[in-house]
Amino acid sequence: MILDQVFSRRSEKKAKTSEKPVRSIAKAISWRIIGTLDTILVSWLLTGEIKTALAIGTVEVITKMLLYFGHERIWNKINFGKE
Repeated sequence: MILDQVFSRRSEKKAKTSEKPVRSIAKAISWRIIGTLDTILVSWLLTGEIKTALAIGTVEVITKMLLYFGHERIWNKINFGKE
């Protein structure tokens, strides 16, 4: 069947179980863009001041990107959930 062929091809091409640091960096940046826009919006809604919201978002984007990168690299070394 077609599905058998698809699944057998996937098993033939053994998936890599680790990521390169550059992939973690790209994921961190893309996620932080989304997260920072959310933080700025919530901060603006709570304070009513866009300047304050942007200041909070600026600090948050730097600290959270660094934390996410470290988190990804640590999890990449843990075998839990890998095949």
